[in-house]
Amino acid sequence: MDAHQPVLFFDSGVGGLSVLAPTRALLPTAPLVYVADDAGYPYGTKSEAEIAARVPALLGRLAERHRPRLIVIACNTASTIALDAVRAALDVAVVGTVPAIKPAAALSRTRAIAVLGTEATVRQGYVDRLAARFAADYLVLRHGSAALVDLAEAKLRGERADADAYAAIMDEMLAASGGERVDTVVLACTHFPLVEAELAAASPRPLTFVHGGDGIARRVASLTAGQPWPARAAPGVALFTGGAAGAERLRPALARHGLERVAAL
Repeated sequence: MDAHQPVLFFDSGVGGLSVLAPTRALLPTAPLVYVADDAGYPYGTKSEAEIAARVPALLGRLAERHRPRLIVIACNTASTIALDAVRAALDVAVVGTVPAIKPAAALSRTRAIAVLGTEATVRQGYVDRLAARFAADYLVLRHGSAALVDLAEAKLRGERADADAYAAIMDEMLAASGGERVDTVVLACTHFPLVEAELAAASPRPLTFVHGGDGIARRVASLTAGQPWPARAAPGVALFTGGAAGAERLRPALARHGLERVAAL
């Protein structure tokens, strides 16, 4: 294993930064490559067939080009649809990001949780199986929001959003049957932890928000235990499939995550 082989993070946009950040905290000198498939953004409104065709093909090309020691699919939608196909196609360790239903169920006192993700994620059979395994006797509400993905992207570009936009999303989710019982919310899109504070402020009552970023970071550290790393961190690179020009307003946020080089894929 070459010490300079990177960990590659992949998402449709900048949501994967919520997974990269805790990984970087655990592995501070790890070489990082972050790929935003903004040419395909947003994944959450696309069909299963589109995601299943696009993600393995793109990750195959990325694996050939960057020779990563490990790939993190830092996107719940891509993971719940294409994770098995990617693992079958690539000769490299692949870590997926799936809704944190297990820890949410452990935290809930009312035995009622909400899964807040993209439309594509919340309708997946993968979510059915997680709910059946870890929250079989719980109320599990599902709510899909494409608007919240856009709000998270806008926040990282430095744009301010009206608090009413977040309140409308929370109100709609909690207005579902049984919503008054919910005390724990699974942030089932990697974009959503980026706006957790805004969601909490917009909630009509205190809620516990849960996501999988820390768990994914621990998994990456475990899978790479004993491997060599550089003595010091080098600037990470962020690649955009839609061209680097679209990432210009994201440069400050990317730099805060150690991604100082921005380029087109």
